[in-house]
Amino acid sequence: MKVKTDCRPDCPLRVDLLGEFDSRPEGLVFQDSKKRYRADVLIEEHVEKIRQKMEKEVEKGRKKFAPDFDEAQFRQTNPNVLRNAQKIEEIEARFKETLGNNDLEGVYQLIMDLEIVCPISGSKNWTEVRQFNLMFSTELGSVAGDASTIYLRPETAQGIFVNFLNVQKSGRMKIPFGIAQIGKAFRNEIVARQFIFRMREFEQMEMQFFVRPGEEMKWYEYWKAARLKWHKALGLGEDSYRTHDHIKLAHYANAACDIEFDFPMGFKELEGIHSRTDFDLKQHEIHSGKKLQFFDPEINQNYVPYVVETSVGLDRMFLSVLSNSLRTETLEDGSERVVMSIPPALAPYKVAVMPLTKKDGLPEKAREIIDDLKFDFLCQYDEKDAIGKRYRRQDAIGTPFSVTVDHQTLEDNTVTIRDRDTMLQERVSIDALRGMIDAKTSIRSLLQKN
Repeated sequence: MKVKTDCRPDCPLRVDLLGEFDSRPEGLVFQDSKKRYRADVLIEEHVEKIRQKMEKEVEKGRKKFAPDFDEAQFRQTNPNVLRNAQKIEEIEARFKETLGNNDLEGVYQLIMDLEIVCPISGSKNWTEVRQFNLMFSTELGSVAGDASTIYLRPETAQGIFVNFLNVQKSGRMKIPFGIAQIGKAFRNEIVARQFIFRMREFEQMEMQFFVRPGEEMKWYEYWKAARLKWHKALGLGEDSYRTHDHIKLAHYANAACDIEFDFPMGFKELEGIHSRTDFDLKQHEIHSGKKLQFFDPEINQNYVPYVVETSVGLDRMFLSVLSNSLRTETLEDGSERVVMSIPPALAPYKVAVMPLTKKDGLPEKAREIIDDLKFDFLCQYDEKDAIGKRYRRQDAIGTPFSVTVDHQTLEDNTVTIRDRDTMLQERVSIDALRGMIDAKTSIRSLLQKN
């Protein structure tokens, strides 16, 4: 690790990490409200507002010229769209230049020129842009004064690189192959906000995919498409995702992009795809003195593999599902219901079984059905309140199907199954329940779409 201090005595420490983290202008302080903001986020949100103006213009054109609307031609010829596109291009080019030169004054001047205001007060009274340390530090040692300063990991990737040879040899893996893991990461965020979107302690899911040098861009494009396809297969909406190429690359990368999701606060990063070259493994070689090379029998050559990384936040994934699914619907009769339309494959409970009444042997029959289904699905049993209230409770927690056991069930062994999203009810045989529910809630059916 290298620690640098700026020439100004009031400037906080700037931390540059080898392979861990990209150091860049992270924030500035607002004098009036004393709120801190990330400079890059302020500029990106400003660009997003311009992009939204473009999309509104396109939507107007779609309504005006439908059904003969040619979106590609409209974007290439409409003066308002072209003007806003040029604005975005100029802002991003200037922002990229300032970041590349570590020009904090240039970032500040860009914010002032764009007339970006504080979201709280609407004022433009910004202080200078300052470098913030995103690393969490603590001390290791029981004796005061003899303790060593250590840092909590800001990403989980380095553990994979340290264990690269161990996994490759013990698993007898051949290039290309990937190592994935889930674990905690910690970042000293300037402002933890937007529910669980930005936290100081979070869960990260990463994969480092090791490839032959020279083939990294092919695999970068492959994982970029594959991960986007995987996200869309979850059923949260085709238009809820987009990709965004990084304006400034980290010092170890030769390509990087984000898969963004349309959260309630707008499109934000959900997953990052990065081509990390061979930087990490080479740095570990240098500092450990141990070779981390792979012998490729196909080309009869030793080399340090290149790496393509996919990194997604587990907490953000949960937030994307939750925010996309929870809503209040107005029904035809004017009443409202709260429904959690979680994709069936992701729903915690797959089916609720309910006896119509608490007597006449219906609870016992419902228990028989639960005992048969519980080995394949997480089930709920509910016999309290009117059947309509029970349906609403299951809608609110996202249960895809509700099965009602009534007196006819005792006669012909059929039940009523209700779909959460359509509220349609169907009479089916108890013997057909397992197959019907499995076909619509199995994670297998979801993954097969990918």
